[in-house]
Amino acid sequence: MVKQTQTFEGLVMSRQNYRESDMLVKILTDQFGKKMFLVNRARKPGFTLAAGILPFTHADYIGEVRDSGLSYLSAIKSPTQYRQISNDITLNAYAAYIFGLLDLAFPDGRPVGFWFKQVKQALHLIDTGLDPQIIANVVEVQMLKAYGVEPNWRGCVIDGRTDLPLDFSESYGGLLCQQHWDKDPHRLHASPRAIFYLRRFSTLDLSQVKRIDVKPATKAELKRILDVIYADMVGVTPKAKRFIDQMNQWQDRLPDRTKSEDSSNNDRPHI
Repeated sequence: MVKQTQTFEGLVMSRQNYRESDMLVKILTDQFGKKMFLVNRARKPGFTLAAGILPFTHADYIGEVRDSGLSYLSAIKSPTQYRQISNDITLNAYAAYIFGLLDLAFPDGRPVGFWFKQVKQALHLIDTGLDPQIIANVVEVQMLKAYGVEPNWRGCVIDGRTDLPLDFSESYGGLLCQQHWDKDPHRLHASPRAIFYLRRFSTLDLSQVKRIDVKPATKAELKRILDVIYADMVGVTPKAKRFIDQMNQWQDRLPDRTKSEDSSNNDRPHI
């Protein structure tokens, strides 16, 4: 078993009590992927590293990173918790969902490459008040490749056209232009606006996002399409996704106080 003391950047994904006074802390690292750390005496009063092992915390860590089994932390520098995410049940659920998607896509100990920065930026945007569903939708679209599902979002999978209305076909693994819709009677019947966003999401650099303005009806359609794709083509459902769906059901039962506001929203693609 290789032992090495390393300095690395990390995001706390989750933690759980272990033995009488210890904790197991799962951290997404920039170099080693997801690693589980045994933090001794973490539940004791006055524990010096407490701020750095809170859920949804970003920090620089120093510790013994092992190739297999548990790793160990020895120091934490500049811990910063995403406080809005930690204090808001909805934001918390979407952040946990993003972590859950990555957790299921990558085995522990495998470097995640670009995904560390993308997840870090996703949490930052959610914490600063941008629409958590849309941020999660971007992650969903881009994470498909990590699951071995890589739809063709560029244009029609048959002739490459982009000048005609497009729709998504699970059977063909991507978009079909209107000229070929007859080839898949079970296409998803997505609106042009939903297809626009899905294509945009597939290449979007979250570090460039400053504003999100998407109409509720479009958000509902994006959710429907991505739920179908993940159910039929991926086959995984993180626990946080089920909780988000339950929250949406609760909200659907509440009186609609935003109808007049939504009707004036032109759904401009500011993302």
